[in-house]
Amino acid sequence: MDALPVLFLVAGSAAVAGAARRTRVSAPLVLVAAGLAVSYLPGVPEYTLDPEVILPLVLPPLLYTAASDSSYLDLRAQLRPVALLSVGYVLFATLVVGWAAYLLVPDLPLTAALVLGAVVAPPDAVAATAVARRAGLPSRITTILQGESLVNDATAITAFKVALAAAVGEGASWAGGIGEFLLAAVGGVGIGLLLMVPLHWLRTRLTEALLQNTLSLLIPFVAYAVAERVHASGVLAVVVVALYLGHRAWQVDFATRLQEAAVWKMVAFILESSVFALIGLQLPFVLKDLGAYGAGEALWYALALFLVVVAARFVWVYPAAYLPRLSRRVREREEDPTPQGAFVIAWAGMRGVVSLAIAFSVPLTLDDGEDFPARNLVLFLTFTTVIGTLVVQGLSLPALIRLLRLPGRDRRQETLAEAQAQAQASRAAEQRLDALLADERNQLPAPLAERLRTVLERRRNAVWERLGAVNPVTGESADETYRRLARAMIESEREVFVKLRDGRYIDDEMLRTLLRRLDLEEAAAYREAED
Repeated sequence: MDALPVLFLVAGSAAVAGAARRTRVSAPLVLVAAGLAVSYLPGVPEYTLDPEVILPLVLPPLLYTAASDSSYLDLRAQLRPVALLSVGYVLFATLVVGWAAYLLVPDLPLTAALVLGAVVAPPDAVAATAVARRAGLPSRITTILQGESLVNDATAITAFKVALAAAVGEGASWAGGIGEFLLAAVGGVGIGLLLMVPLHWLRTRLTEALLQNTLSLLIPFVAYAVAERVHASGVLAVVVVALYLGHRAWQVDFATRLQEAAVWKMVAFILESSVFALIGLQLPFVLKDLGAYGAGEALWYALALFLVVVAARFVWVYPAAYLPRLSRRVREREEDPTPQGAFVIAWAGMRGVVSLAIAFSVPLTLDDGEDFPARNLVLFLTFTTVIGTLVVQGLSLPALIRLLRLPGRDRRQETLAEAQAQAQASRAAEQRLDALLADERNQLPAPLAERLRTVLERRRNAVWERLGAVNPVTGESADETYRRLARAMIESEREVFVKLRDGRYIDDEMLRTLLRRLDLEEAAAYREAED
């Protein structure tokens, strides 16, 4: 693929995603629909989903940004349900879907059917995160879905390799499959544990934010490549490293954190948008060369397989949610699951680009030179399963959450906790300031010392004011009014600096210095808006 089609893909998908953010429909769904619509327009380049690009170059940064934004403590608290979904459910879905395809499609070997089962088994990390964020799910359910989607790709890829080895004639046994799974899992986690500490040490020792962020962009690719080099799970290596670095991000200086957040938000936006557009653009490739299978027959297989995929997740989720509670230890350590919550987890099983990338890596021929049985049908069924879950489940999930009346996040309680945390931190800072000013080496003029106290008091009061009364005229809290006025003052300063530059009283270098100072002040006055 040359540069121009890539440019069209990135620019077009970014434009569609930007437009989708103005609607109530999830951006991944709009992007997939746009890809489907564009795929048959005349003059549109052929976009083939290459697994050699997606798996080592696109998957690691998407996993890294999702894992680094997750909570290690929350994931540890939900380790049992996450493991049951990311390992147990994926293996269960592989067997159930594979067996169903074997019974459904005439002359399809069981080994090839299990390849298909492994391909469509893992829900997608990007789709789950996007829908959960947009739908406002309770934090526990969001943590479980995110944790599942971070790990399940490793399980599915390993199951796919074992099933593929049997399908192409390389030979595979249950003992060999279990051994390969353990090697991938233990090796991936081990590589992540080996890399995370030196990588964090290097991040904290680099003194320039530019170098630190360059390292940050390389980390997911390094972790993935090192693990895959020793036949371990690159997915698990990336997740382990990202969770550790995200948990200790506070030890990196503020300039790095500011730049890193902006850089990774841009990278994730571009990759996510392009990936979902690519899913839709695969339609011409999966429809051609179906061979002996007619369109009606293939569509019947697709519908039946979609229903099996959806039903299998329900069959797994409810027993996995309630049977472990027969143990008193589990009941004491975990809160009770609700039927509504279990239903949402079961329904939120959208598949995505990883399934398609794995499907496209199925070889054309077996070891004996024969064509891989029903390879094009496998691609078609993978594509329809991905599209079906994204459209049917993705579109209906927000309405389902409202219908089930799941309790959302308690914003007032979260604000109260934030205010209490800020109050404790402010008291510690005030004590530290008093101790520093008592030292004659730190003497400041009274106005400057008072300014430090004023800034501290403002930070302490800002969160409490969000809980208070609002302005009867504007509907704003005192904190919101303060930030709006601060922004207006900063904007006035900005306009003056630009006029001075245009009048040649200051040069562009000085203008950039002054504007950066104002930008930092504005960033300090405003909380980052939630997505």
